[in-house]
Amino acid sequence: MLGNVLCPSMNIDENLVDNQQRDLNNPKTINGWAMFDWANSAYALVITVAIFPAYYSSLSEGPVELMGRTYNLASLFSYAISAAYLILAAVSPLLSGIADASGRKLAFLRGFTIIGSLSCISMWWFKDLDQLGLGTSLFMLATIGFSGALVFYNAFLPEIASEDRYDAVSARGFSFGYVGSIILLVGCLVMILNPGLVGLYAGENGEKAAEAARTATRISFVLVGIWWLVFGLFSFTRLPKDDKTKVEKGWLRAGYREIRKTWKDARTQPALIRFLTSFFFYSAGVQTVLFLASTFAESELGFDTTELIKVVLLLQVVAIGGAWAFAKTSKKFGNINSLLIMLGIWMAVCFLAYFVTEKSAFYAISGLVGLVMGGIQSLSRSTYSKLIPEATEDNTSYFSFYDLLEKLAIVVGTFSFGMINQLTGGMRNSMLALVVFFVIGGILLWSMRGKIRNVEGVIDPV
Repeated sequence: MLGNVLCPSMNIDENLVDNQQRDLNNPKTINGWAMFDWANSAYALVITVAIFPAYYSSLSEGPVELMGRTYNLASLFSYAISAAYLILAAVSPLLSGIADASGRKLAFLRGFTIIGSLSCISMWWFKDLDQLGLGTSLFMLATIGFSGALVFYNAFLPEIASEDRYDAVSARGFSFGYVGSIILLVGCLVMILNPGLVGLYAGENGEKAAEAARTATRISFVLVGIWWLVFGLFSFTRLPKDDKTKVEKGWLRAGYREIRKTWKDARTQPALIRFLTSFFFYSAGVQTVLFLASTFAESELGFDTTELIKVVLLLQVVAIGGAWAFAKTSKKFGNINSLLIMLGIWMAVCFLAYFVTEKSAFYAISGLVGLVMGGIQSLSRSTYSKLIPEATEDNTSYFSFYDLLEKLAIVVGTFSFGMINQLTGGMRNSMLALVVFFVIGGILLWSMRGKIRNVEGVIDPV
C-alpha cells in the first residue's frame, strides 16, 4: 500500500487500519461530505468571485483612504484577501493539531462555518464608502471562516473513502459545490436584475433603480450566509462524529505536540514534501486568478455586474465537467501528468489575459479557466490524500500543512498581484507575472514523474 511505499520504516497498527476501513465508502456519508461543498461554495462563488468584488469596486472610481493610507479599490481588495489568509496561516496549523489531539475535528468545522456565515449575513450593513472599513473587515472575517473550515473538511476525505476512490469522491465534492453555487448565483442574478421581485423599486428612475439593485446585491450577501449555514448544518449530521475520548486537558500543548510529530513524520517522505512545495507555487497562481479574475474583467475590460455573473456561470458549468474529466484523465495518465497538463493550460490563460482586449475573447479564456479550475483543485486534494500515510490518525494535522501552504500561496499571489497593479497602474502585468508561479510548480511536479505509486500499486505513468 502507499503508506508502506513512502514510509517503509513506519510501524503500522493493523487494527487501526481495519477500524478505518470498516466505515469507508458509505454513500450516505460521502454525499453528506459533498454537501458541505454545496454549502460553502456559495460563498466562494457569489461573494469571493461574482458579486462582491464588483460591488466593492463600484464604490469609487478613484483612490480611497483607509486607516490613513490611500489605495485603489482593486489593490485594497487583494490586500484584504492577503491579510485574511496571513491570519489563517498563523493559526490554522495549531488549531489542526488541537483538533487531532482533542478529537474535535467536526466541532472546529462547525465553528468556522458559523463564523463565516454570520459574517457574510452581516455584510448587509455594508452600504457605501462610509462603511468601507466595516465591509472590508467582514469580508476578511467571512474569508477566515470559509477557508478555516476547509482544512477540517478536507481531512475527512481519507476517513470516509478508500484510496482507490479519492479522485472520484474529491471530484464529487467539487461538483456538488459547483451545482449548488450556480443555483444560488442564478437566483441572486434574477433578483439583482429584477429588484421588484423582492418588493424593491422597479421603475425607470435611474438613480432609484441603481439603489434598488445595490440593495438586492446586499440581500444576496444575506442569502449566501443563510445558504451556507443551513446546508452546512445538514452536512454535519452525516459526517463522522468527534472522538471526544482523546485528550481533554492541555489542548494547546497537545496541539503543538501533534504538529511537531506530524512534521517529523512528513520530513521522512520526500515525495510528499516535493509535492507540497510544487503545490505552494502553482496554488499562488491558481488562487490569485480565481480571486481576482472578476476584478480584472471589471477594471481592464469594463464588464458590469451582469456580465461578470455570466462569466462566472460559464466558469462553474465548465468546471463541473472539468473536475470529472480530469479525475478520468488521472486514471489513464496518472495524477502527476494530469496536473502538468492543467498547469500548461493555466499558463496559457495568463498569457492570453495579458493580450485580451475584447469581451468575447475573455469569455473564451473563462471557459479555459473553468476547464482546469475544478480539476486542479480536486486532483491536488486527492493526490495529497494518496501521499499521506494511510495508517495515520493525524489526517487533520497532515492536511494543515497542505492548507497552510495554500493560504501562504494566496498571500504571496494576491499581494504580488496587488503590488504590481499598484506600481504599474494596470492588472495585465500582474496577470502575466503569475506565469512564474506555474513554471516553478510545473518544474517540481515534472521531477516527480515516475517517483510515486498510484492506487493500483504501479509507478505513476511517465
